[in-house]
This record gives sequence, C-alpha cells and structure tokens, in this order.
Amino acid sequence: MILAAGRGERMRPLTDALPKPLVVVRGAPLIVHHIEALAAIGVRRIVINLSYRAQALREALGDGTRFGCEIVYSVEAEPLESGGGVATASAHFRTSSVILVSADIHSDFDYAHLLPAAQAIENGAARAHFVLVPPTPGEPGGEFALTEDAVPPGFAPGSGRVHEGEPRRTLANIAVLSSATCRAWPRGTRFRLLPHYREWVAAGVVSGAVHHGLWRNVTTIADVLALNGERGPGTRID
Repeated sequence: MILAAGRGERMRPLTDALPKPLVVVRGAPLIVHHIEALAAIGVRRIVINLSYRAQALREALGDGTRFGCEIVYSVEAEPLESGGGVATASAHFRTSSVILVSADIHSDFDYAHLLPAAQAIENGAARAHFVLVPPTPGEPGGEFALTEDAVPPGFAPGSGRVHEGEPRRTLANIAVLSSATCRAWPRGTRFRLLPHYREWVAAGVVSGAVHHGLWRNVTTIADVLALNGERGPGTRID
C-alpha cells in the first residue's frame, strides 16, 4: 500500500495545482518511483489511498498496466491520516501482510529486503517490521531504537528488535504490517499510526532494520530542489 492522500501544505504553491505524489523528483513523480520499485520485486497488486486531487492521480497512474501490476484505489472524502487511511484501505488487502510506504519520501531502499520480514509476519513471529534511518538534523524524528541482541525467535534474518531506548532512529515511513491487525481497526475514522506502533513496540513484537543509503522526507519545495540538484545517488542528503 502507498499512502498518497495528503494535501502537501508545506509544498504550496506547487501543490495548489498538483497532488504531492506527482511532484517530479529525479526524473519521475515521487509515487512512480515507489510503484516501479515494488513491481520490480514481484508485487503485482498495489493499493493507493487518495483524497486531495484524487482524480489527477488516477488519471496519471491508471490501472497499473504500464507498471506491470494492478493498482487499486481507496478514495477518502477527507484525509483520514495514516491510520485511518490504512484501516479503510484494508478492505482491499488480499495477503496476510502488507508493505506500507508513504508516497512523499524518496530513497534508494531495496524493497526486496522486506520480503523475509513479510514472511515472518505471516508466520506470526512479529506484528510489524519498520525500516529506520539515522535522524536528520533539523527535522523531527528519532521515534525508536534498534537492537540486534535478544531478538525474538522467528524474526526475519538480519533484523533487530525495535524498542524505546537509545540511540534513537527515525521511522523511514517504510514498513510491513499484519493485514489482520489493519482490518480490525475502524474504517472511515481519522487516526494516526504512531500510537499503535508504540503499543506494538512496547509489546516486543516489532522487528526492524536501519537503512543507511539515500533517504529524504519530501515536505517542501526546498527538498525537491535539493534532490533534483543532487549528484551521486546512494548518498544520504542531510
């Protein structure tokens, strides 16, 4: 699932006429980078939640045929935030785990790294798997920490246990969640994912891994300009 319902207030006036996921970064719209990367690892069905300028996104992306996958849309009359968006879109989930990514990030993360975590979640060993990145100076973040010792049995190879200690890492807005958990949440209700994430972390049922490559939360026009002017993909931009 790709979260794409946000208004992009901090990117105005660019987003007055254009939905944020269609802003072009490094040669393609933000959301297209994610669709192509997911299709490249074998994902054949992608659910996208929409709200602001929903029709523009549907017209730009179509049914997914040109990407080699099926695209299914979950349209929100008003944005339901991250949790409400996932809960409402869960009616379209067809597997017991779901890869979740925000449309408004740009990175060189390889989604293939999530496949073992998805299998571990489907086997009941974990509730979720979070990709974390080192904190970016001047930006909020630093939600969780990661340890590679005392990892519960059944977690994906190479992953650690996410916890509330130190040193803090920032959620990369790339995750794998249990679909059954998402379906249990109320649909059509506005709420955030982070409080639920904290509950799962406190219960010790979240695995994670740190990505040290390129990653940026694209929230302003300055972020777009920085990415489009950057050379040497694979280098983290601070």
